[in-house]
Amino acid sequence: MGQCVTKCKNPSSSLGSKSGDKDPGSKSHHKKGGGGGFKEEPGPVCGKSSGDLLANGTKTMEVMAEPPVTPALLADPHKEDPSGNGEDFSLLRIEELFANYKDEQDDAVLEEGMERFCNDLCVDPAEFRVLLLAWKFQAATMCKFTRKEFVEGCKAIRADSLEGICARFPCMLLEARAEDKFKDLYRFTFQFGLDSEEGQRSLHRDIAIALWRLVFTQDTPPILDCWLDFLTENPSGVKGISRDTWNMFLNFTQVIGPDLSNYSEDEAWPSLFDTFVEWEVERRKKGEEERRCAQSPSTDTEDNGAGSPHSGH
Repeated sequence: MGQCVTKCKNPSSSLGSKSGDKDPGSKSHHKKGGGGGFKEEPGPVCGKSSGDLLANGTKTMEVMAEPPVTPALLADPHKEDPSGNGEDFSLLRIEELFANYKDEQDDAVLEEGMERFCNDLCVDPAEFRVLLLAWKFQAATMCKFTRKEFVEGCKAIRADSLEGICARFPCMLLEARAEDKFKDLYRFTFQFGLDSEEGQRSLHRDIAIALWRLVFTQDTPPILDCWLDFLTENPSGVKGISRDTWNMFLNFTQVIGPDLSNYSEDEAWPSLFDTFVEWEVERRKKGEEERRCAQSPSTDTEDNGAGSPHSGH
């Protein structure tokens, strides 16, 4: 997808460069595309109300009169009618949807097809909902949905059309707020950012920064901006973020307060966190000193002018 969560060429507008080195600051440790097949393509669904159609685009919600879809239902693919003619979704329709975006040579949706897919879903390729879709599809590589990932992903969310996928976004957003589901999404995001074809084991720093901003879209930890400022300034010369550092940062946001007062170097945190806390505490001290100076700026000026109000005469 051009500038998006599935392609990383410009760190300022998407997710940076995909090349990554091993994170030297960890105490404990240790994807891409082309054109699309052109059958008759479905149009964008931007102007349509997703509540007007079911996943197969054929019936209105009033006809079904069933309760709203819940995240629990989304994760249950076993209700599929083996004939493909069930009222929830059609395997044939999913295959046809995949064919609209697949590459002419490879049996997968690649970069150009991804861009059209996002366009037709009326989502910005760089937004959180696209990451959620990749998570539900269990995509192994950026810029690519294999046939199996696409088909099984659509089955998992019980959608066989653009309208159906759009209708599932609110449930996905709600699901991602659950602590256990978010943890799964968070860990998926690290793996998704790696270039597995190159055997990458750590995220490039710029990609990690962009992915941290993205994955915390709904619930941003108070310490996140400070952490990303630290990585951007990069006083430790970090080139890559290891899986251990990535995973432990989620724990860090959950147990360490915004003032960092309960952080202890004696606990089993990655050494990069030790450096961050030292850097941030020192930065806050400097900031406080600058504010105090700014609040009392003119003592000397008043002293110099007080004794000679008529010095010009």
